[in-house]
Amino acid sequence: MMTSHTTVSQEEALQARLTLLAKEKAHMAAGDELARQRRELPWVKITKPYVFDTPTGQQVTLADLFDGRSQLFLYHFMFGPDWEEGCTGCSFLCDHVDGARQHFEHHDLSFVAVSRGPIDKIEAYRQRMGWKFRWVSAAHTDFNQDFHVSFPPETVKNGKITYNFTEQDYNADSEELPGFSIFFKDEDGQIYHTYSSFSRGGEALLGAYQFIDQTPKGRMEKVNGNLMDWVKRHDRYENDGRTAEKKCCGCSAA
Repeated sequence: MMTSHTTVSQEEALQARLTLLAKEKAHMAAGDELARQRRELPWVKITKPYVFDTPTGQQVTLADLFDGRSQLFLYHFMFGPDWEEGCTGCSFLCDHVDGARQHFEHHDLSFVAVSRGPIDKIEAYRQRMGWKFRWVSAAHTDFNQDFHVSFPPETVKNGKITYNFTEQDYNADSEELPGFSIFFKDEDGQIYHTYSSFSRGGEALLGAYQFIDQTPKGRMEKVNGNLMDWVKRHDRYENDGRTAEKKCCGCSAA
């Protein structure tokens, strides 16, 4: 079948490409400026003690999660207390972590995933996925509620939750939603919350999208309104992965 896409001479294609290149450079420069403004946001001092469960049975503090570094990237992974496996979208994102982690850990940045599920289920799923990054449980602390990524019924007020910095209608299908938070620890050991991002904020971390976005077909998404309708846990793909896997979350919400 012949393509219906516009076909032109090499010279015309070059001119069109140069026009787009100028826009790509402007987009890159705008991203650099956003990153600068992100670094200039005011910080919030963490004064509340948080203790997390680990696979060894030892409990650790938020300070321990820095692992000797001054910066911490904390991913709010959707894995509820009664779940048997982690969120599909969160799993997609975390498939990208270990490759990057072997580099950014040498740039004064540690990584940890945090979920409200029990640590034994979390650890079993981490091993199933083959991930090496650190993953702890907030099952015995109100860390997830304080950072507005977990919404058990007793915390919902008048059918509303606060997520992505706004009050929203409560989605009873899931008590968990995704996001990530950044922390800094100074020389005196004081910890500061410097930044958080939720909903599609984690999309910038999805390296697979960066490959797909360069192609003619692009993401081929938004089928039935789901931005990630094609994504599966990496051990669940069948054939070429086009069959959608049932989603467990709202991690692809706009």
